[in-house]
Amino acid sequence: MFDTTALRVLALSCVLVVSGCGGSAVKKADPVSAPPTTSMAGVPADVVMTRPAAYKPSPSSPDILIQSPAPLSPAVVSRAARTKGVTDTEQFSMATFYREEDSITYAAVDPATFRHFTPGPTATLNELWDRLADGEIALRSDLRQVLAGPGDFVTLGNDDNAQKAHIAAYAPLVDRSKIGALLNERWAARLRMPEGNALLVSTGVRDPAPVLKKLRSAFGKQLSVTLLAPNVDPNQALAAVLTGGSIAQAVGSFTYTANTDGTVNPEARWVREYIRTKTVPVLGTVTCNKAMLPSLENALRRIEKEGLAAKIHRGEYGGCYVPRFIARDPSRGLSFHTFGTALDLNVPGNLRGTVGEIDRRVVNIFIRCGFNWGGTWNYTDPMHFELARLVPSC
Repeated sequence: MFDTTALRVLALSCVLVVSGCGGSAVKKADPVSAPPTTSMAGVPADVVMTRPAAYKPSPSSPDILIQSPAPLSPAVVSRAARTKGVTDTEQFSMATFYREEDSITYAAVDPATFRHFTPGPTATLNELWDRLADGEIALRSDLRQVLAGPGDFVTLGNDDNAQKAHIAAYAPLVDRSKIGALLNERWAARLRMPEGNALLVSTGVRDPAPVLKKLRSAFGKQLSVTLLAPNVDPNQALAAVLTGGSIAQAVGSFTYTANTDGTVNPEARWVREYIRTKTVPVLGTVTCNKAMLPSLENALRRIEKEGLAAKIHRGEYGGCYVPRFIARDPSRGLSFHTFGTALDLNVPGNLRGTVGEIDRRVVNIFIRCGFNWGGTWNYTDPMHFELARLVPSC
């Protein structure tokens, strides 16, 4: 067992050189820190792997990210590596889970090699990568309040059967990316991630823009090929891969394009396969993910049977399948509504940050039928219900 006190708070005065289009930029490093000392009990034995050798400097800039809902083929990885201007690549697994309404992008990686794509203070901290190999999780420091739970464990999804991982440290991870958490690669199978579906591409000191153009020309719209920068390119396909439990497997994965108004366009294939329009009790016509419709119908029938139908106002229904970013802000990731497994009820009287006016008997029925309720979140969203588990009857 590794002593967590070894990961002391580092007062870092060094700087990071951030390679990007047109040259380099210098910024202050975020601190690397550890959570309070706690037991390692609860780390699954099958995710423990050999600790990496001591760090040897060979930094690679994370300039371009290639991602797909499915594992990348050896031919794709080889072609990317052989593209003129590419100096290094790193294949890993990448997906998303939700914690309340926060979209968390995370990666399952080889600690020995992925560390070279992280900022200097993070890459050189051997204790962090040892603990990642031991089966723990590293988080960006801004996610401490969002993700850290009792005993310094992170719940990797909203489902009741979601996996948990113990926090190794809070640290800067991959510059200019949305990756908020790192696990070792043995977690990928346990979390049912598409293994090896992502590739970081480094162009060293060269401008990544010409390489980006070549990679997009080579792979077209079959893959997501993005420059690791804060702006979303509305013409480029992106990938959405949801994990976190049985619900995540039922809703499917897809690519999508983004619009300038904060909405998104999931690929037509996924929409045809998973999104359905149906007439249900109380609400009338709804458009949702097919995985959620049986649970929604069960809940609404129970609400009718108990004489509570009038407590749901059909004219104040806020929708189910609404493909967009959270708060229409690309930096916050996709809304759960994009997957068609959430719905908003009685919107005007149940705004975010309030206790909400919705009848708690209605809430209790939805919970019994497999839904989580946003009214219990740290920043409440009492209009919001999302599918968390499949309940055959309620």
